[in-house]
Amino acid sequence: MNLVQRVEHWGDTHHPQWLDIVRILLGAFLCYKGVDFLMNMGVMLGLITNRMSFGAFTEMLMGNYVSFAQILGGILLILGVLTRFACLLNIPVLLGAVFFVNTSLYRPFSESLLAVLVLLLLILFLVVGNGPVQLLKFRSDEKTDTL
Repeated sequence: MNLVQRVEHWGDTHHPQWLDIVRILLGAFLCYKGVDFLMNMGVMLGLITNRMSFGAFTEMLMGNYVSFAQILGGILLILGVLTRFACLLNIPVLLGAVFFVNTSLYRPFSESLLAVLVLLLLILFLVVGNGPVQLLKFRSDEKTDTL
């Protein structure tokens, strides 16, 4: 049994029910932030431009990746499907938010502590996985009832 299989097995056996509520709330928050980034794409591109010097195409690509990753990752986290994949999509986005965009931790009303918290939750769900409340489990229960 390799390391990935051992981590998956440990995550499946040590998953409390309340952690599913946290996963669903994290997914809803990521969806909200993804839509917020889409609505304010100019502000986000301005932040990217001020912190790093890329070409216009790369900046637009990064802006669209951030919005896409957060919306898709949030939906997957809410449904409990491909949770580890959703976390892998969003961890680079949150690393960029922590290290490049939100650099001042001690400013009032700073979102950097929120970005660190979301990053830690994504790392947690990367390890623990879906949990018992997930879309595929309910779907497989319906199939066994009809047979």
